[in-house]
Amino acid sequence: MLKKIMRLIFGVFGGVIAYHLIDIFGLATEYSFSWQNIGEFFLTKQFYAVLFGAVLGYFLLFYLLDKLLNFIMELELRFKDLTWKKIVIAVIGLIIGLITGAIINFIFPIPQIPRIGMPLQVFINITFTYMGFALAIHKEKDIASFLFSGKKEEIDCPQLKTGSDKILDTSVIIDGRIYDICKTGFIEGNFIIPEFVLEELQHIADSADDLKRNRGRRGLDILRQMQNDDQIMVEIIDYDFEEISEVDSKLVKLAQVIEAKVLTNDYNLNKVAELQGVNVLNINELANAVKPVVLPGEEMDVKVIKEGKENGQGVAYLDDGTMIVIEEGIKYMGDDISVLVTSILQTAAGRMIFARPKTN
Repeated sequence: MLKKIMRLIFGVFGGVIAYHLIDIFGLATEYSFSWQNIGEFFLTKQFYAVLFGAVLGYFLLFYLLDKLLNFIMELELRFKDLTWKKIVIAVIGLIIGLITGAIINFIFPIPQIPRIGMPLQVFINITFTYMGFALAIHKEKDIASFLFSGKKEEIDCPQLKTGSDKILDTSVIIDGRIYDICKTGFIEGNFIIPEFVLEELQHIADSADDLKRNRGRRGLDILRQMQNDDQIMVEIIDYDFEEISEVDSKLVKLAQVIEAKVLTNDYNLNKVAELQGVNVLNINELANAVKPVVLPGEEMDVKVIKEGKENGQGVAYLDDGTMIVIEEGIKYMGDDISVLVTSILQTAAGRMIFARPKTN
């Protein structure tokens, strides 16, 4: 309703302007208004000008104003993310570009070129000024690291201690092992939980799927236990990157901003973060690293609990979950036996041990 009223106002405004413009430019038809000859008004240039101006105001002026307001709002949002460091770098780029253009115009006799000398001089100045500005914006990080060495982009979160902070992603929270690791004291520093990770956990906990809902609730329970533990420093920060939609991308960006590490067990996030220079602590890699070392020829006592994929194989497990494939182990199903390790296979998913029953 408000838009329709605004359109009508702009339509009237456009008609009034058009009526006066016709008169200003001397194009108006001589006409004396009276109620007796009012029909003649519809044949004058003033009437067509008012009609054209009203239509133009109703559609075009309203459209332009709407676009202008959207542009101003978008510009305001961009200004909110604008830091003094970006402004300094942009101004430096402008100055360097302007100086470069002035040097070229000074070295070469461009202003002396007949007719096009002055326009060409202005064109060179504008071109190099824009190039300096664009180059400074695109190479902002490199320039910032050179000019502001030892510093980083600031965010409004004074409780963070950069350098030893760890950002937890959704997968590692739901996994739950992070709480047990934290209790051992092997990992130091603050454990940072961004608001967008909490929102993702909340969405999972509210899912219609039972499995997802249980995983989300488990993650929230793990966070509550970590917060209640006085030995674990947990910080929940309300900082978001609205221009980024993916949660994993936001995690990587936040880690870059505050120079923190990402704690995860997501293989894809691990690789993406490493490609962007972010340090990653992968819980699965830690679990594989702390498994006991087993060498070929060693003896161990295991219990065969199921049949293997290949004919005659039996399968047993160590306490840490490592699978042991036993040749001719099917006949010892359910028994505790001694086996000799023959080989070890290390994969991305973990470690697999091959063995055979020990013969006396």
